[in-house]
Amino acid sequence: MKKIFFLFFIFTSLFCFSQKGVKKVLENMKEQELAWNNGDLNGFMNYYWNNDSLKFIGSRGITCGWQKTLNNYLTSYPNKEAMGVLTFTIKEATQLSKKNIFIIGQWALKKDKPVGGHFTLLWKKINGKWLIIADHTS
Repeated sequence: MKKIFFLFFIFTSLFCFSQKGVKKVLENMKEQELAWNNGDLNGFMNYYWNNDSLKFIGSRGITCGWQKTLNNYLTSYPNKEAMGVLTFTIKEATQLSKKNIFIIGQWALKKDKPVGGHFTLLWKKINGKWLIIADHTS
């Protein structure tokens, strides 16, 4: 009986911990949507790891580094009109470990010529904050 209780406690603790991390990451993504939709690229980038080891994989290939990723966004979206209205649709959110979460989803930009695609994000808890360390968007 003690073993069953112990196993139940462990699985319940892991499930609750997992849900807490995923919930926080999804909240961060809602904040990213709000920042984007307010024309605030710096606010949008607050959830990317501010490090030269950040990886962004897109149609132009691999970009390494936070500043280079921000520069690419600024070039592609020079103003709020070009940015449109961003919506994320989450297809899957999986906590891989205490410090890593994997997200699969779709993105859509409503504007004169709507665009959209899919993304995979790897989030890592760094110094108590969930940050994107790798983004593959197509």
